[in-house]
Amino acid sequence: MNDRLARLKNFYKKHKRLPSYSEMLKLFNLSSKNAVFKIIQKLVESGLFKKENNKLAPTSKFFALPLLGVVKAGFPILAEENRDYLTLDEYLIEDPQSSFLLKVSGDSLIGLGIFDGDIVIIERKRLATSGDIVLAQIDREWALKILKKDGIKAHLESANPKYPPFYPKQELQIFGVVKAVVRKFN
Repeated sequence: MNDRLARLKNFYKKHKRLPSYSEMLKLFNLSSKNAVFKIIQKLVESGLFKKENNKLAPTSKFFALPLLGVVKAGFPILAEENRDYLTLDEYLIEDPQSSFLLKVSGDSLIGLGIFDGDIVIIERKRLATSGDIVLAQIDREWALKILKKDGIKAHLESANPKYPPFYPKQELQIFGVVKAVVRKFN
């Protein structure tokens, strides 16, 4: 089944849709549409697909990656394999309807491990607490910084010593809070 699932995922990645039953015959090297129907039934029962209006649709589980267990980052130990599945969107995004992505430009947050070229997941919020990494507009300019509150007054700080704190001359508005960072290694 894993080989067939991999073929379905590759087809979906290439065509941005699931294959038809006829295409699945070729994809799985089968000659019977009944055999394809049985495969699809198993995939629906396993939660990888759902049927909507007599059409087959992938679920978030279809896009999930295997979570094989836990591995220590200290001294090497034998890792135990535990095959669960986890979708990154479910893990990283708490509220999908109010979340969006931004690509980071600059080095002001390197002390927090956020680097130029990283992708941040922002949850739209007007309120944030001191210490949150926020998407803010300070005096009509956009910034991704750390929110600091000194009593009533709020300002933005970097996580790089070469940048000073940013105090608003006119206004500081919060538009969202960073929930996660995504970095792709070569």
